[in-house]
Amino acid sequence: MAYKHTNSKGVTYYLNSKEVTLRGGKVQRIYYFSKDERPEATDLPDGYEVNENPRNGFLTIKRK
Repeated sequence: MAYKHTNSKGVTYYLNSKEVTLRGGKVQRIYYFSKDERPEATDLPDGYEVNENPRNGFLTIKRK
């Protein structure tokens, strides 16, 4: 089940994640929001919370 969040403007976003390889060769998992449900959809990881930019409604996650 994908995590979804509706921002203050009434737009619903779904949390996605994927693993990317950095220039040094290290593999890191990144999280991002999209307006549509994708196969990369994921739940909100433990210890994280959703933040919303009050100016534009953009969503990010950060550690608690």
